[in-house]
Amino acid sequence: MPAIDRVLRSNIKLRHLQLLVALDQFRHVGRTAEFMSVSQPAVSKMLTEVESMLEVILFERSTRGTEPTAAGVSLIRFARSVLADYERTRDEIASLESGAAGRTRVGSMVVSLPTVLTPAVTLLKKGAPEATVLVEEGDLTRLLPKLRLGEIDLFVGRLEPGYAAPDLVTEKLFNEPMVAVVRAGHPLSGKRSRVTWADLAAMPCVLPPPWASLRVKLEQQFYKHKLQPPVDVIETASFLAISTFVQQRDAVAFVAQSVGTHFEQQGMFAVLKLPVPVELPPVGLITVRGRPPTRITQQLMQCLRSVAKA
Repeated sequence: MPAIDRVLRSNIKLRHLQLLVALDQFRHVGRTAEFMSVSQPAVSKMLTEVESMLEVILFERSTRGTEPTAAGVSLIRFARSVLADYERTRDEIASLESGAAGRTRVGSMVVSLPTVLTPAVTLLKKGAPEATVLVEEGDLTRLLPKLRLGEIDLFVGRLEPGYAAPDLVTEKLFNEPMVAVVRAGHPLSGKRSRVTWADLAAMPCVLPPPWASLRVKLEQQFYKHKLQPPVDVIETASFLAISTFVQQRDAVAFVAQSVGTHFEQQGMFAVLKLPVPVELPPVGLITVRGRPPTRITQQLMQCLRSVAKA
């Protein structure tokens, strides 16, 4: 253990950490060499250096590529965290020296992109036009690991109770109901009387994947009205897939009210006159406890609060 401690504190260089992350990403020495602009022997030599210093094997090599060992997985996680902190500190110091506003990295769910994050970034840019905001879209399962590693500074999206953890700080911004949507011009969109669950049961339907809690809640609404859920179902959590199937298959989908209203105003969707009594987790912010946000991230968070309040 003392040897490993000494190596991690004194011997490991940023170049070594970049190598480990690249090898994990590409799982191939040749592609890693190309990415790092060095020769394949140089990649092999650098990896051997790190393994010799630590006296552990980090990657299994074969004709099919490279695969991290258990020790490799641990060191890759360390490498990603260190590199993320390095980039954040570098950008913050550079912005202070140049007088620019800085850079923040945000992970966002679809529900918050058009209705909260975009207006907040617009508000931020009014006071800090040189600020750079990197936006990465995804769900909690994809974005929370990046938040913990420091690869993003802030998460904006649904605060699913199942993902609460002591190392995370959550802040609720707002609650909203769910709505059913179809494409603009769909026969149901012009129905004068209220649309019924029986109307939806006979249609193609885009639903969340089976493991999502919303899937169960939506199916319960059909059972509540003594109906079987639709048999023509597409399962997806991707908003691009949802909008494509709504447009091209005349399917019905279920989205947050703010998302449905936003894309109805864009001429893509029509929000149906049908109450959808499904409780959604609130939309809010997640940061890592004990990791103070940068100045520009703090400013963006304040803009998000202002937009949500409005």
